[in-house]
Amino acid sequence: MPALSVWFVRASLLDLLAGFLIGALILAQKGIPYASQVWSLFPIHMEFLLIGWFAQLAMGVAFWIVPRFSSGPARGKGSIGWISLALINAGLLMGILQLWFTPSILLRRILEICAGITFTIGLWRRIKPHGAF
Repeated sequence: MPALSVWFVRASLLDLLAGFLIGALILAQKGIPYASQVWSLFPIHMEFLLIGWFAQLAMGVAFWIVPRFSSGPARGKGSIGWISLALINAGLLMGILQLWFTPSILLRRILEICAGITFTIGLWRRIKPHGAF
């Protein structure tokens, strides 16, 4: 497995853990009310699980499994993938800031969309019709 895929999967597992911990706090609040402010963490909980875990895991596996080039670097320029990894995680960190700084919601979405576009650009040349390799 290439290093970029390993880091995508590792980051996704950390986000899964963070999402579960936040979800456990919210669930505990439902059972034994202790702090109603915990419900303000719900958007971050969803963000960590949907974007942080699910999207990053899919991106890591996609980078690994999409067909490789027959000549040159097997997976093309890896720098584009690293930029995508940095952008998506910067967007997730902006999600934490939304608790105190509301304009970070827009910046978060922009970073995550840019991560998706950057990742797609990095894989685009590797997607070819059957027999074209």
